[in-house]
Amino acid sequence: MADSIDPVEEGPAWWDHEAGPVVRPYMVTGGRVRPVTVDFDLITYLVATANLAVDTASPEHQAILALTQEPRAVAEVASRVDLPLGVVRVLLCDLLSEGLIARYDPLPQTISPTSRPCRR
Repeated sequence: MADSIDPVEEGPAWWDHEAGPVVRPYMVTGGRVRPVTVDFDLITYLVATANLAVDTASPEHQAILALTQEPRAVAEVASRVDLPLGVVRVLLCDLLSEGLIARYDPLPQTISPTSRPCRR
């Protein structure tokens, strides 16, 4: 018989020795796929209203709080925590509903630069 690899020695299939545990995005959000109360535009700015000592539901929430100690756009937060945008939006909704972050939406642009006539 050929020697077989013992799965216990190699570690569980969900563990990557270089990256750590592999967790599906839907597990990070508890199975939720959409923000419950509000949606976040990519250029909406976020800033933490609480310090890092606050207990949060997950390490991902804590990472977002750490990043938003300074104002950052939603797209930048998603990029820096290395999670899909949809997952980050759900997590942001959690933090917003708990009052741990504040959001600042971009002002609506009423006149686009191309809609005004050029005058000389």
